Amino acid sequence: MSNIAPSIDPATGPAQFDVAPARRSPLSAFLRRARRHGGLIIGASVLLVIIVAALAAPLLAPHDPYAQNLAQRLIPPIWHPKGTWEHVLGTDKLGRDYLSRLLYGARISLLIGVLTVAISGVIGTVVGICAGYFGGRVDAVLSYVITTRLALPVVLVALASAALVGGSLEGVIIVLGLLLWDRFAVVTRSATQQIARTDYIAAAQAIGCSTPRILFMEILPNILNALIVVATLEMAHAILLEAALSFLGLGVQPPLPSWGLMIAEGKQYMFFSAWVIGVPATALIFLVLAINLVGDGLRDVTAPENRT
Repeated sequence: MSNIAPSIDPATGPAQFDVAPARRSPLSAFLRRARRHGGLIIGASVLLVIIVAALAAPLLAPHDPYAQNLAQRLIPPIWHPKGTWEHVLGTDKLGRDYLSRLLYGARISLLIGVLTVAISGVIGTVVGICAGYFGGRVDAVLSYVITTRLALPVVLVALASAALVGGSLEGVIIVLGLLLWDRFAVVTRSATQQIARTDYIAAAQAIGCSTPRILFMEILPNILNALIVVATLEMAHAILLEAALSFLGLGVQPPLPSWGLMIAEGKQYMFFSAWVIGVPATALIFLVLAINLVGDGLRDVTAPENRT
């Protein structure tokens, strides 16, 4: 009844009512803004296709990605005059089906991206929130740690760490997770310093809220917008770093079908059978581009100035 207000018109009498528009839920408002963002729709569509293909790889893969057949090595893809439908994207130097290895390789890339962001996100967010909220000596010490990490070149440290740990899927995830937390820390620290001065944080302190509650129930939800953008950037960064490490032989080891490893295995045939590099490289480009488009779109639709 509170949304219906009678209005009296001298000409027509008091029979008319003005109905106030219903308030949209936050989810419906978010979906409404998301549908208007072309980059987010394109990126999410491509990323969804890659995720579904990775999850359904056992059903979609026409062959065993590890099965070798030297009699069918380096068969060209279907668009080549000598291509066959039995191997739509051709085969590699050991006769393994390229489409099957590409589908299973998507699993490895997504797994590395998600787990790396999870590890580095937790480390960087905790460091940044503590530095931004407590300030003083805590901020000085943690800022020194962040600065020290920023002074180290990521690629060189990743190469040295991977060489010490040894090339493996678990090793790559741990190394990248412990290296890519600096952006989370820098962004979180800056955002926390701004939010810590607001009135609702002072009110939470005045009513006796505990420090962990203020940090993770009041501050953290209000900086998720910035963390989403950093997470997407770091996920794409981690996938590219894994591909670089695998290309150099310090990442995922054979016979796992990593896209970077597929590029490394095909580099000696790139001038005669270009698809052995072109197929996994194209898949890698589309995955990284889709993740960046999704991150950019989420930043736009969740920005405070775009919520009204």
